[in-house]
Amino acid sequence: MGAGKLGAARTFLKTLSKMIFTQVLDVKPLKTFHRCVERYQGNFSIKHFNCLEQFRVMAFAQLTYRESLRDTVTCLRSQNSKLYRMGIRGKVSKSTLADANEVRSWRIYADFTQHLIGIARKLYQQEQLAVDIEQTIYALDSTTIDLCLSVFPWAHLRTAKATVKLHTLIDLKGNIPTFIHISDGKFHDVNVLDVLPIEPGSIYVMDRGYVDFERLYRITRSLAYFVTRAKSTFSFELIYSHPVDKATGLICDQTIKLTVAATAKKYPAKLRRVKYRDPETDKVLVFLTNNFELPAKTIADLYKQRWQGRALLQMDQAEPAHQELLRHGGECSKNPDMDRSERLPHGCHYQEKTENRSQSLHNSTDFERLHF
Repeated sequence: MGAGKLGAARTFLKTLSKMIFTQVLDVKPLKTFHRCVERYQGNFSIKHFNCLEQFRVMAFAQLTYRESLRDTVTCLRSQNSKLYRMGIRGKVSKSTLADANEVRSWRIYADFTQHLIGIARKLYQQEQLAVDIEQTIYALDSTTIDLCLSVFPWAHLRTAKATVKLHTLIDLKGNIPTFIHISDGKFHDVNVLDVLPIEPGSIYVMDRGYVDFERLYRITRSLAYFVTRAKSTFSFELIYSHPVDKATGLICDQTIKLTVAATAKKYPAKLRRVKYRDPETDKVLVFLTNNFELPAKTIADLYKQRWQGRALLQMDQAEPAHQELLRHGGECSKNPDMDRSERLPHGCHYQEKTENRSQSLHNSTDFERLHF
């Protein structure tokens, strides 16, 4: 066997001997990660358990559905001999992990995840949606995460309830989150439009909870498009009614303008009103949009695509068992960044709910799943 083939064989065998967990994390661009760490001095005065090890531990917790920091540490310690091969050199303890999550800047991981999302979005650029449109389509929605008030006093909602809201913008090509805003439960959905970065030429699909004509006009002035549900109480004047094919479920396609003085001042431009009967549910839906170029049926289909992103948010509903991870993830009562938004979120994750998460905290099955 030649030297080249022998070297290739050794490399192949070395790869096979690695844990699946290690192989997955080896894909990440380490140079970019180290630049993010240096940017925020994440390893300043750190002798043990640096930011890369912290990232590996939290990645393990996410990939194996760990339910708390104690659960994570107990599971790792049960297979202590394998930690070195996972890239975790230092001793892992609950207090060390909690301190690292609370003290180190979350912006390290926000910036790094933003870089990863940029890579992922390029991979899904050519993905075909049910709607054949070249523009980027975003679905905007929110989900409420219930918390225990005694553990999370900073998330106070009512006398005996605590919640946070996760406002998410999802690129429907690949279902990739591109923007997240975390707020308390009292933050109204429509207010997220004030901090939402608008990308010219893109289409933003949202429900009628986001209908605020002053904020929608900001999207129009930014040369972007929106598709939303119309509220039943808004008043308008019909300018022109376009012909439609009623066999497709369309009822009408109209160009309108607002008539109430206050709302007409907030949105002085024309709007498009599309009325559609969904053949699956027999429900009549009325849409508002500032896009006059797409076919009326496409406008209705765009709103259907929004449910794709909605399903992802529903899968991400936090369970009580995950509260300790959130508590020690840098979101404590002393943190002034409770109401914040990022082009790429810290701690953003999408994982399926399972029927049974009551595994023993110290079993080793997760190591076996991540090892050949």
